[in-house]
Amino acid sequence: MKLVIGNRNYSSWSLRAWLLLAEAGIEFDEQRIALDLPGTAAELKKYTPAGRVPVLLLEGYSVWDSLAITETVAERWPDRKLWPDDPRARAHARSISAEMHAGFAALRAAMPMNCRATGRKVPLSDAVTADIDRIFAIWSDCQQRYGKQGDWLFGRFSVADAMYAPVVLRFRSYGIRPPQAASVYPARLLESKAMKRWLAAAEAETEIIEQDEVGK
Repeated sequence: MKLVIGNRNYSSWSLRAWLLLAEAGIEFDEQRIALDLPGTAAELKKYTPAGRVPVLLLEGYSVWDSLAITETVAERWPDRKLWPDDPRARAHARSISAEMHAGFAALRAAMPMNCRATGRKVPLSDAVTADIDRIFAIWSDCQQRYGKQGDWLFGRFSVADAMYAPVVLRFRSYGIRPPQAASVYPARLLESKAMKRWLAAAEAETEIIEQDEVGK
């Protein structure tokens, strides 16, 4: 099994799939394809018709898109329990994962993931502020409902934690601090050994994608 990813510093979609596998203790090979280079599109087309990362290669077929990959991994390794056992909690986890996958466009545009960056400041429009407030509300709700079971969003690590990981890094880069009621999950994520491995590898990368180097 192989996971094709982009630049660790910039590729939020790659982080989701990579973190899910790494945090769940599932062994995999990885192939990194640097993004926004002249040969990037042709290289990606070898693995997916969508031409985007991440791509999971499994026994002669490929799965692309981070949400499709997380569902495939959860289905293939049920013993890792990557969705909550309780049906209501599982429905909740799926809902907020899909919300992250499909939403928060203003935040994504204003605050591209940039793991190496710290102390960046960008204008916070009403739309960006609304996205930030909604994410804090999601984290606060999970902390209140499931906090007694553990420090991840649903107690133990799940797909939802992988889906929201890039936002934690965005907030870290742009100085957005969660309120106490929403602080447990982001702190737990940054303590993860897998997350620390990703950040160390991102720090060692040398490529620069200018459109993702925003803020002062």
